[in-house]
Amino acid sequence: MGQDLVEIQPRELKFTFELKKQSSCSIQLSNKSDEYVAFKVKTTSPKRYCVRPNTGIIFPRSTCDFTVTMQAQRTAPPDMQLKDKFLVQCTVVPYGSKDEDIVPAFFSKETGRYIEESKLRVTEDVQNMKAKLNNLESKLDEAEQMIFRLREENKSTIQERDKLQRDMVFLKRKCAARAQVGFPLSFAIFMALVGLTLGFLLQL
Repeated sequence: MGQDLVEIQPRELKFTFELKKQSSCSIQLSNKSDEYVAFKVKTTSPKRYCVRPNTGIIFPRSTCDFTVTMQAQRTAPPDMQLKDKFLVQCTVVPYGSKDEDIVPAFFSKETGRYIEESKLRVTEDVQNMKAKLNNLESKLDEAEQMIFRLREENKSTIQERDKLQRDMVFLKRKCAARAQVGFPLSFAIFMALVGLTLGFLLQL
């Protein structure tokens, strides 16, 4: 065929990468012919992406959308760059075909069918990622400063507790010493009073 069967917009998949969160984008396929066209979407990283629908029928002079969802990732890609690729295959199918009529043979070049292939590249919202990274770094700095302050406060609290314990021990010892000194003195005074009283009584 001399002309393209399908026009694809946009020509790239743009994701906003964020750890542990999904990101989705939509692609529109426009059938520029008067034929029924079947499409199939492939990717180099099927475990990372979910394509819905990944196959379908586009009616003549009509459009069809599919959505690509990047699954939540636990780690960031190397150099913060996604190098995955997508391939959209399109081919003419019998008039009146439905989605359930699609079979793998439609997209096999061995059958001699004309299969139009379009590659889509994956990009990421770099500015958005940088902003999020800066925000995360700022929060990390705040957390580290808070941890440092808490450690210092904890250290100060421990020092105050130890000082109070030492003061308490000192006061207990001081009170005990005073009690030991005070008992013999009071006893001596008591005995002196008793002696004076007895002496007075004996003189009567």
